[in-house]
Amino acid sequence: MKDKLIFIGVIGGGEVPPQTASLAEEVGREIARQGAVLVCGGLGGVMEAACKGASREGGLTIGILPGDNRLAANPHVSIPIVTGLGHARNVAVVKSSQAIIAIDGSYGTLSEIGHALQNGIPVIGLNTWSLSIDGRADDSIIPADSPKDAINRAIALISNQQ
Repeated sequence: MKDKLIFIGVIGGGEVPPQTASLAEEVGREIARQGAVLVCGGLGGVMEAACKGASREGGLTIGILPGDNRLAANPHVSIPIVTGLGHARNVAVVKSSQAIIAIDGSYGTLSEIGHALQNGIPVIGLNTWSLSIDGRADDSIIPADSPKDAINRAIALISNQQ
């Protein structure tokens, strides 16, 4: 284990098509290969697929759950954290991460992106939201070409912050 752990959040939809799940699983595998800790909301969809990938590579996964039952975590979460906060737990997912990988997603993902950007936490996007204001593109979400590219960008951004 490294002297300083790196915490990378993975956010995305709770119900996703198979190709999105595959992408998320590869993100999880790459996070584990790089020795980072995966932080997510602990439930299904992108979260479960990413945790599955990380756990298959021997990685550590943290699931910050919306409810009060740690058994609600997907089976690939190493450390379930119950909050009883519902969607407000999205803030805890973001604040527990040093960078965020956004994959696909709905409005919950968009809220997490907003919290991350508001707090200066970099967001790397894979097939996710794009932003604009008053018709002008906002390039705050850093696009990635692949799971490996996303993780490399996240680690580089985290290293520059330290």
